[in-house]
Amino acid sequence: MTADIDIDGARLLGRLDQFAEIGATARGGVNRQALTGLDREARSLLAGLAAARGFGVFQDPVANLFIRRSGKDDRAPPLLIGSHLDSQPAGGRFDGALGTLSAFEVLESLEDAGIETERPIEVVAWTNEEGCRFAPGCMGSSAFSAGVIPAAWLELVSTDGAMFGDELKATLEALPQATMRDLGMPVHAYLEVHIEQGPSLEKEDIPIGIVTGIQGTRWLQVEVSGQTAHAGTTALSYRRDPLRAMISALDTLYSTVMPQDESARFTVGRIDVEPGAINAIPELARCTIDIRHPDSLEIDRLNATIEQCFHERAKAQRCEVLFKRSFDMSPANFPEKLLGVLERAADVAGLATKRMVSGAFHDALFVNRIAPSAMIFVPCRDGLSHNEAEYTAPEHVVSGARLLLRSTIGLANG
Repeated sequence: MTADIDIDGARLLGRLDQFAEIGATARGGVNRQALTGLDREARSLLAGLAAARGFGVFQDPVANLFIRRSGKDDRAPPLLIGSHLDSQPAGGRFDGALGTLSAFEVLESLEDAGIETERPIEVVAWTNEEGCRFAPGCMGSSAFSAGVIPAAWLELVSTDGAMFGDELKATLEALPQATMRDLGMPVHAYLEVHIEQGPSLEKEDIPIGIVTGIQGTRWLQVEVSGQTAHAGTTALSYRRDPLRAMISALDTLYSTVMPQDESARFTVGRIDVEPGAINAIPELARCTIDIRHPDSLEIDRLNATIEQCFHERAKAQRCEVLFKRSFDMSPANFPEKLLGVLERAADVAGLATKRMVSGAFHDALFVNRIAPSAMIFVPCRDGLSHNEAEYTAPEHVVSGARLLLRSTIGLANG
């Protein structure tokens, strides 16, 4: 059955162009942030395309959008395939949209071929994966997996001053043709196609990445306190310089954390000092630290190493240090059985693959908490993403969708 069916590559590439016009930027990218009018326009377009093919259209209270193609046993938990439609403010046309539109192409290809699957298949466009307008990201998939919308979200204010609760309500009301359903449901499995957002597949000339899991992330806020004093009159022996302590700690961590473990990630994204006068020793030095690793025990070990290093350097400068954990997300490991489905489908399609861990988090991380999940990566030029220059070659777009189709048929009938 699978040998006689293929996706319509030209149709998929045309759809990517069509959706890229919604929020198009002058530099060829997309600015279609979550729960904006442009996001609603993209949702409406997808819903209209679905209705034209006779598929069911649903949404839930957090505005996740579902496109349903029935199966022989329509009471069976559906196979979910999809991604998201929202973008970064200066994002590209592939991040998110590629996975959602590839999934919709799978439904259309099955419909074109008249193939009936044993269980229903649903395309999902998750709400606010990016988290740039309202934080945190992956709101739709995390609320779906938890079965609840955190009350605190409704009071969030966006970067442009809008209330999350108001924007969510407007988004739901903008799609009256979608049938409302409860938040969360039994799911057979979940597959997501995404650009790699890194350079390895392109550099190694491999068309498909089989994602084995998503590394965990922890964010730390570090504050080192010392004593402000005159820059010209305070000798070295009298200084309690928190910035010197911070720089010393960071120098050690930069030279050890990632060089000693290729799976570890250590990033300082922000540094500031007070009072910030050119002729005064700082009283406070603050920084943020982002640590990532596929192993949760290693994240704990890295956290302990960072704290110990900062305490030692602060003590040497007669300073004090405080840590605050602002974000903590455990890693996800995708089930081996599902990875095997993807690899066997790739073998049949003649596609070379590479197993890899995702450095960025995706909706699949949250869905994996309630249903077996996996991801398919395709190369992107120079590894660029969250960038208007983001680009995936047509042949890689088609390969990713082709693998999704073959894997979907196997899972929907298994």
